Amino acid sequence: GYKANVRDSDRKVLGVVSDRYKVVQNADAFSFTDELLGKGVRYETAGSLNGGKRVWMLAKMPTKNIVGDDVEPYICFTNCHDGTGAVKIAMTPIRVVCNNTLNMALSGAKRSWSTKHMGNMEAKLSEARHTLELAHEYLDTLSIEAEKMANETMSEENVITTLDKMFPIDEDASDRQKQNIKNAKDGIMVCMLRPDIAQFLNTKWGFINAVSDYVGHSIPARVTSNYQENNWGKIINGHPLLDKAMSLMTV
Repeated sequence: GYKANVRDSDRKVLGVVSDRYKVVQNADAFSFTDELLGKGVRYETAGSLNGGKRVWMLAKMPTKNIVGDDVEPYICFTNCHDGTGAVKIAMTPIRVVCNNTLNMALSGAKRSWSTKHMGNMEAKLSEARHTLELAHEYLDTLSIEAEKMANETMSEENVITTLDKMFPIDEDASDRQKQNIKNAKDGIMVCMLRPDIAQFLNTKWGFINAVSDYVGHSIPARVTSNYQENNWGKIINGHPLLDKAMSLMTV
């Protein structure tokens, strides 16, 4: 009941999939995105990950001002050939001044969603409109949440308590694990004092940006051969640590 999904250009196996799996060619997967062009959206770049198992395309929306900062919103489209997912769309806003990704899970707005393979023009137009609506909705919600957090103070005690919740230590944790947790906490504290976050010092929004800075730019404790590809995956899917920080800030 399983078969190999093979790329015809070099006969490389991209995944082992079930009989129910339907191949969606890249040209078909991204066909509806052309309907977004001319509506403030332009193609930026494209590429592939994991030897072609995941193909992605990045489009840029107009710059948006959030809490006095320029934020460049990107829409990332991905298509998988290893059977792990459908055609997926994800919002990734970038804070220009520090190049931080603000791709957090927000209550009441979708950051990512999937689309069906659309064959006819009417369906493509509908999917393009739906994509733009969800993208604008996410950005509007992010702007509202950022404004709230920028006006909510966060003391050093609050920061320490929040970090303890983000990095719980198991009773049977090894000394190495404890040290890694301490290093992560210290790393976020250092990020809070960086000049590009200074205007939001001692606020919840400053803390969120510090976590974003840490997860986006810090070199991991174990540098594997594909850690950069894994980082890209976390940008597309959202980083669990940033999502956790956001949920604690909005409780």
